[in-house]
Amino acid sequence: MSFVTHLAYGLAYIIAGVSLGAALPYMRPEMDPLLGWLTGAVVILAGALAHEVLTRRDRGRGQFAHAHELELALENMVAEVTRQQEEVDRLTARLEEARRTGGLVDYDTVMHEVKLLQSLVGRLQDKRGPAAAPATARAPETPRTAAPRKPLESGVPLVGAPAAPPHPAHPAPRLNDASVLETVRDALKADRIDIYLQPIVSLPQRKHRFYEVFSRVRAADGSQVMPDRYLEIAEREGLIATIDNLLLVRCIQLIRETERRQHHIGFFSNISAATVGDADFMRQFLQFMGQNDGLVPKLVFELSQEHWREGGPAAINLLGQLARIGFRFSMDQVTDLNIDVDALVRAEVRYLKLDRALLLDPAMRPRAEALRRRIEGQPVDLIVEKIETENQLIELLDMGIDFGQGYLFGEPRLSRKPG
Repeated sequence: MSFVTHLAYGLAYIIAGVSLGAALPYMRPEMDPLLGWLTGAVVILAGALAHEVLTRRDRGRGQFAHAHELELALENMVAEVTRQQEEVDRLTARLEEARRTGGLVDYDTVMHEVKLLQSLVGRLQDKRGPAAAPATARAPETPRTAAPRKPLESGVPLVGAPAAPPHPAHPAPRLNDASVLETVRDALKADRIDIYLQPIVSLPQRKHRFYEVFSRVRAADGSQVMPDRYLEIAEREGLIATIDNLLLVRCIQLIRETERRQHHIGFFSNISAATVGDADFMRQFLQFMGQNDGLVPKLVFELSQEHWREGGPAAINLLGQLARIGFRFSMDQVTDLNIDVDALVRAEVRYLKLDRALLLDPAMRPRAEALRRRIEGQPVDLIVEKIETENQLIELLDMGIDFGQGYLFGEPRLSRKPG
């Protein structure tokens, strides 16, 4: 009860007792005035006792609710510790396997990876505020036309079979925002962020050179929440950086596995404004990659054109640190072909990703050809995405593109977790 409520109760029984003590001698002249005041005092005492009983009962309910909250918090902590211990056990098993097979992984490398994962899980309970900037995480593309779909190379590690459909066979039912948010938080805690890979091929040979990495949230019942449903909510609730960072850690695990199996292939991973703004995680990541520089050439960070143009001093400084240890970048989500190629080269942008529809638009063709001429002789390769048919590919090859991506070359497939 509030202070005002307590005051009202106290005044009520005090006034009642005083009024009764003063009124009784007038109502009954034969009564001793002292007896009237004693009766009023009894009323005040009874009111005080009742007030105390109500106060204790209210306080007990509050303490019970607090104890329940503490019990729930303890259960969450136990679940987090259990999951982290399972992650540590899995990484330890990988280390032992590498020692047995001769592909020894440095102990410090594994421990840095454990710390990265722990830093992500440990902050889930604290992520409640809005994200610093819009996220650029992308969903696997959806074709507008039925196109032949070629399988991924059989030798590429960590790619499950058979192929995952572009839309899940068991999509999650339409959920409200609160349910989606709870599903995302639960998936992060239970490590149910699935990783999908889609090939990027060299042209005209169509040889697999890279894989782009995507993420999807899997609910406890096995259904999937698609990115177009959860990204905005996760961004608003400050969880998008955790999703992006987990995707980045999985990328490193994929790269290490390809090295162990001697596959020469690279990975494209989105790095969003939320990730760039996550100073604690990026400091750990820079330290980790600085001690594992052999992994650096196989990872290409993708940033949107908007992010390149609007990134603040902190973001530019971080990207500069990544470039200094050898990282390369790709610009995607391009809408304006008036691009300063020299500025891209200075920023270590080595890939420019354009939408197929943008290049095949007759109104944009002159600008696209002019951009291609500016790129010639520069260390920047052009990747065209969302290629779905052979006719589209033939028309694009006349423009001299370097790499292609889309359902014509392979759909996104679920990656197996390393280990």
